[in-house]
Amino acid sequence: MVPARCPGPCAALALVLLLGCGVVFCGQNDTEPIVLEGKCLVVCDSNPSSDGVTSSLGISVRSAGAKVAFSAVRGTNHEPSDMSNTSMTIYFDQVLVNIGNHFDLKASVFLAPRRGIYSFSFHVVKVYNRQTIQVNLLQNDYPVISAFAGDQDVTREAASNGVLLMVEREDRVSLKLERGTLMGGWKYSTFSGFLVFPL
Repeated sequence: MVPARCPGPCAALALVLLLGCGVVFCGQNDTEPIVLEGKCLVVCDSNPSSDGVTSSLGISVRSAGAKVAFSAVRGTNHEPSDMSNTSMTIYFDQVLVNIGNHFDLKASVFLAPRRGIYSFSFHVVKVYNRQTIQVNLLQNDYPVISAFAGDQDVTREAASNGVLLMVEREDRVSLKLERGTLMGGWKYSTFSGFLVFPL
């Protein structure tokens, strides 16, 4: 939903947009919206957002069908030779879902297309490795949450965590191996995220 100024010319423009889009949000008294379902939103508000396409009348229009989601998996057991010795980014080799194409598989980094609340989760498996590992989820190279796996008596163990984050447009989200090694590989590890709602 993208706001625009209301009332005034909004009412007339909303009727025109209704024919092509199917959804009009226009406050009768700046607080009570009229909602019609469809594929396009016109939102009338006294404080319009800069996100979206804004006309000279100050009315913003954005498609309601825009979705953002990704899920990546490690499908093979490779030694950390293909991990950067400086960044220790945890790399994935298969994309299961990449709606919007905002997850860069080669860099294993998600680039946010818009400001909003996002959900992220990860599950990093260490295989035949008696070392404790620490995995950080990074937002713009800053650690936000961590997870640990350090059981000495199992052949496979996972460091898992999840979080809701407020993310700005073009923020980068990735996973980093902060402690330990992934010798033996990290097959079946996953990294997923999706836009809960835009702001």
